[in-house]
Amino acid sequence: MGQLEGKIAWVTGAGTGIGAATAERFAAEGATVVITGRRKEPLEEVAGRIKAAGGKAVVRPADLMKATQVQAVVDGIAKEFGRIDVLVSNAGLNIVDRGWANISPAGIDELIGGNLTSAFYVAQATLPVMRAQGGGVMIHTASMAGRNIGLMSGPGYVASKHGVVAMSHTINQAECINGIRSTAFCPGEVNTEILKKRPNPLTQQELDEMLQPQDCADMLLYIATLPPHVTMNEVWLTPTKNRGYVRALNVKL
Repeated sequence: MGQLEGKIAWVTGAGTGIGAATAERFAAEGATVVITGRRKEPLEEVAGRIKAAGGKAVVRPADLMKATQVQAVVDGIAKEFGRIDVLVSNAGLNIVDRGWANISPAGIDELIGGNLTSAFYVAQATLPVMRAQGGGVMIHTASMAGRNIGLMSGPGYVASKHGVVAMSHTINQAECINGIRSTAFCPGEVNTEILKKRPNPLTQQELDEMLQPQDCADMLLYIATLPPHVTMNEVWLTPTKNRGYVRALNVKL
């Protein structure tokens, strides 16, 4: 029997990267995974791989920057399955024109909407379901940019991911009496599609030395299977060869 046998897991941003790897990992452990993202085609591909491996997956596309669409997905899960045991709120984005010299109001809206507002919508819609069932696990993908101030990811991304970390901690403060546990997951550089938004292309060696989506999925499975009396409030997961650290080694003090 898998570690998540009989559980219902909702994974957002599940078409690629960390979300896709997590959906497949959770399904392999027996969970029924509901996968959400803006693009239906990648979700169908992920669901196809899960089903081919003998797992259970349900595709529910939605634009998580629209509260009505988020609520519709949650209502559908509640009606079909009656519960949400694990939420992996993983959807996020970045943009190329991210620095103060070239960011636009539209870019600001996209960053805050895609990283922070959407995370709030997902949490707000899921909480009543978890309260009613007596508990649940929420995992919110933030970033090391949500803990450390820096310019590489852009001010909008940094600010929005700091907001996700703060949001997660306030959920624990308010909902611990309801058996709800929230984790802010702060990975370092991960080899995912979001890196294609970097202004400067990366080499294959640099990509290989980063965290891989499967590394993150293994960590999220561990968090999701902790006993009910244990909360992992926040976790950092970074590459051993951290490019930020390497750059700092070359600075003369």
